[in-house]
Amino acid sequence: MTSSPKALDQYRRIVIKIGSALLVDRSSGLKKAWLDAICDDIAALRAKGVDILVVSSGAIALGRSVLDMHAGALKLEESQASAAVGQISLARHWSESLSRTSIVAGQILLTLADTEERRRYLNARATIHQLLKIGAVPIINENDTVATTEIRYGDNDRLAARVATMTGADLLILLSDIDGLYTAPPHLDPDARFLEEISDITPEIEAMAGGAASEFSRGGMRTKIDAGKIATGAGCAMIIASGKSANPLKSISEGARCSWFAPSGTPVTARKTWIAGQLQPAGELHVDAGAETALGAGKSLLPAGVREVKGNFSRGDTIAVLGPQGREIARGLAGYDAEDARRITGRKSSEIEDILGYAGRAAMIHRDDLVLTETSRKPPSVSTKKDTAHA
Repeated sequence: MTSSPKALDQYRRIVIKIGSALLVDRSSGLKKAWLDAICDDIAALRAKGVDILVVSSGAIALGRSVLDMHAGALKLEESQASAAVGQISLARHWSESLSRTSIVAGQILLTLADTEERRRYLNARATIHQLLKIGAVPIINENDTVATTEIRYGDNDRLAARVATMTGADLLILLSDIDGLYTAPPHLDPDARFLEEISDITPEIEAMAGGAASEFSRGGMRTKIDAGKIATGAGCAMIIASGKSANPLKSISEGARCSWFAPSGTPVTARKTWIAGQLQPAGELHVDAGAETALGAGKSLLPAGVREVKGNFSRGDTIAVLGPQGREIARGLAGYDAEDARRITGRKSSEIEDILGYAGRAAMIHRDDLVLTETSRKPPSVSTKKDTAHA
């Protein structure tokens, strides 16, 4: 990057995680003035062409405030009831605050399985991408009304990192009540040293992590470092910053103290390296010369260019793409199960709904899920342009 890595308007897509303590006061409930201020920050970044996704904690904290529940730890069923009440209120407040700047909010509630199971992952990602495409801001939270200890993230730091990798974000911002990473907990060790830039999350860095610091938090620095490993390993930079003051995103861009974690490569190259490295594709798509040319130009693979489908694969599996000469030219993630892929082979995308009986995706393999692999080709250049659907 040519400018400071903390200048937020240079990023293409940013996931912002907001801790409960920033949004909710134990005695007075939602901090509306703070919420309005960060929505102004979001609007300013959106105006500069940056995609914004928000992972917002606060449903349980807001619900227990509305219900006037006791202080301290809640039982599972109490947490779920609090989330059920709080989520309605939280979504309404986000919608109202964003609408002040003519931005539409879209609510998405996820569980662990939605980011770990292939089909649910692809469906969640498709919904998020569509919201971004139409200009909405996704407001994402864990579905605490149904999640249990065994099937939950347990904190929104790791959830935010999964959302960042799922959506190809190039920056994850964790806003909380601490301004970054220290060599030791600063409230316990007066000699703790602040770390402004972290090039690699080493065992020494991990050892610096502490525990949760507030009643409403389930996470702490430990979960933030875990989130950093997930995000940076997928090519997404991460910032840990304080959100205590108004307009925290503006403050980061203006030089407020925070810790910046360097990414490993870029989100697109990291993802495509993973796709290309799958040892045994689950199936094959044989394509014509026109499709081969289109793929080389960075286009998605449409059904019209496919001549034959081989194998028994499921949507989301890695499959090989073979050109007219029978050589593998690319690999990607299947947009359809093998049976449905065979039914739409050679047909126009506009015919898919009539053939399958449902409105499927336009591409057999979307360009974001495809990498050229033929050794005679030069590695494909990585585009950071926003996604555009191919009809």
